[in-house]
Amino acid sequence: MLEENKTPHHYEKFKSILHISSYETVNHEEGKILLFQDISEFEKMAEELETVKKLKLTIETTLENAYDGILMTDDKNMITMVSPPLLELFNLEKTEVLYKPVDQILPQLKLGNVFSSEMAEVSDFHEMNGIRYIVHRIPIMKDGKVIGAIGKVMFRQLNEVSELFKKLQKAENKASFYHQQLQKSESARFTWDHIFSKDPNMERLKKSAAKAAKGRSTVLVRGESGTGKELFAHAIHNSSARSDGKFVVVNCAAIPEDLLESEFFGYEEGAFTGAKQRGKIGKFDLANGGTLFLDEIGDMSLSLQAKLLRVLQEREFYRVGGNVRVKVDVRIIAATNRNLEEMVKQGEFREDLYYRLNVISLNIPPLRERVQDVEYLIIGLMKELNYMLGTSITGISSQTKEALLSYGWPGNVRELRNVLERAMTFAEHGKIQAEDLPDYLISQLSTPPTEQISLAEDAELGAIKKALNQTNGNKAKAARLLGISRSGLYEKIKKYELSV
Repeated sequence: MLEENKTPHHYEKFKSILHISSYETVNHEEGKILLFQDISEFEKMAEELETVKKLKLTIETTLENAYDGILMTDDKNMITMVSPPLLELFNLEKTEVLYKPVDQILPQLKLGNVFSSEMAEVSDFHEMNGIRYIVHRIPIMKDGKVIGAIGKVMFRQLNEVSELFKKLQKAENKASFYHQQLQKSESARFTWDHIFSKDPNMERLKKSAAKAAKGRSTVLVRGESGTGKELFAHAIHNSSARSDGKFVVVNCAAIPEDLLESEFFGYEEGAFTGAKQRGKIGKFDLANGGTLFLDEIGDMSLSLQAKLLRVLQEREFYRVGGNVRVKVDVRIIAATNRNLEEMVKQGEFREDLYYRLNVISLNIPPLRERVQDVEYLIIGLMKELNYMLGTSITGISSQTKEALLSYGWPGNVRELRNVLERAMTFAEHGKIQAEDLPDYLISQLSTPPTEQISLAEDAELGAIKKALNQTNGNKAKAARLLGISRSGLYEKIKKYELSV
């Protein structure tokens, strides 16, 4: 006998819920109303909802572990999902990006294009902090209408996965090589903007050098090896009235002494055995109307010093094997890392030439005396090296930064650049780690990198166990407690082979 029950009965066999209620018949008898409610549609909706949840989890996991940058937008072009590599590339936080208009936050992606074109497209090459990237814009279609967009930003090791990038890189490298060879002896490539510094003394030195550049006087740039003496010489020329003229470089230490004179002054036809039939013009001829940069001037022989002094005084010279005076208008910038005063005392450098060169003297301080510049230089050099090496390095770990800031840098900026180039070549995680540094830098760290990693992993494992214990194994609550995504927690559980 059926009894009235306000609680519905669930009949799994018939995919329905039975509702029983009483009523009074016209004969004043008690009747029953049986209402069967079909629940198959509700179960289907629940299954679809569960599928959507799984799909969302899959997408979130994919975004968390994506190799390149990915973001998704809705039909209003508002960002709904974003991957960590994309945030890292553009130096953004997740809270700055989610549910914001993509054209406002990342206009350079031009993701709105697909709403009008309704077609997938690939952008040209763009650059961010020296890192090259391309954007693959993909419309999300439903019933012939764009309901959202996917932006895939490809930048990690792009030269390995993109044939187009390889061809472009080869062509650019070849063109750059020939361009550099042409410029090396004929024009200055650097300006004051290429000399990275926030040190007050360096800023004063740059201002003094810029003032000196306006005149015609000889400038002597002094400093330890690797401090950037040649950069100063280039910048002085480029900010002078002779900037349209040629900038010719002679490394006095690199050219054999018996060839230095002919390199400086050129030679006439038949001047010596092996001479070219038409003779050769020298560096002074090439630099006429411009600047001649004499690097490592302290390594010049005494006999050549005497001839150089004559050119500086008389502004004329004779070619090797010639008897015709050649007049020139050349400004001299010299550089050395040697103690010229001591060399004068020892008779290794002409005193009269020293005073002729030392009209305006610029002393560049070593890097160890401007420690605050190290971090600033790292940022500028990383951007430059990313472009040159085709890497995608976005920063450095705290331990690496500690090592770089505490090191004395006897090789100055040149050594810092070489260390960064090596580290960026070996880095595999988007950021330079301590183990990417040379051994002599790693050895000065208080704790070796492998031990640091082990300690960090032990701490992380302990935190995960504690969170799971406090939440009785509830992964969603544990993830919230740890401040990470649930998919991120699953990855760590898998990493540490935890049985939960």
